[in-house]
Amino acid sequence: MPTAPDPSAPGAPEVDMRVVTLLGDSITAGFGLPSRDALPVRLEEALSDLGTNVRVRSAGVSGDTSASGLARVDFSVQDDTDLCVVALGGNDLLQGIEPAAMRSNLAALLDRLANRKIPVLLAGMRAPPSYGRYAEEFDAVFVDLARSRRLDFYPFLLEGVALDSRLNQADGIHPNARGVEIIALGLAPVVIEALGRSAPP
Repeated sequence: MPTAPDPSAPGAPEVDMRVVTLLGDSITAGFGLPSRDALPVRLEEALSDLGTNVRVRSAGVSGDTSASGLARVDFSVQDDTDLCVVALGGNDLLQGIEPAAMRSNLAALLDRLANRKIPVLLAGMRAPPSYGRYAEEFDAVFVDLARSRRLDFYPFLLEGVALDSRLNQADGIHPNARGVEIIALGLAPVVIEALGRSAPP
């Protein structure tokens, strides 16, 4: 009796899978980590553990700001993307970029994806409360964009990880392998919900 081909075997036909693209910065690029511990890999594993067969594609570039993401969104996010997780803003914060400028960049980026009919899950960032008014304006950008555009929203990409020395590398900014695992576990159910809403009828 013939057996079905192993889809993981070399030269086997590619199984049709939905594609999630992570458009972001060093957090999504896996800065300081072996590739097996980068967020795209760990998120794909977390999705698989939840019974969802999805390919997670990395489109993270270390150092990218919202302006950098806007400049490359058209070629970094491929047309077969079923959901784009937009995870930018951390470097805008570190560079003190005005929240109004970040809002304009992200709005234009979201317009580009909407014009291509690519659904978005917006992953927010948060500024330290000690930043005062800047923090309020910065945080509001993500909330306002998600609400006004009715986007799927993950309010804080680093939820449960930020400022915890046990979960970050020595620089105190980039998550270590355990930190990435926590991010992936938090993000995965939201990705599944977003994919369900974006599924064709």
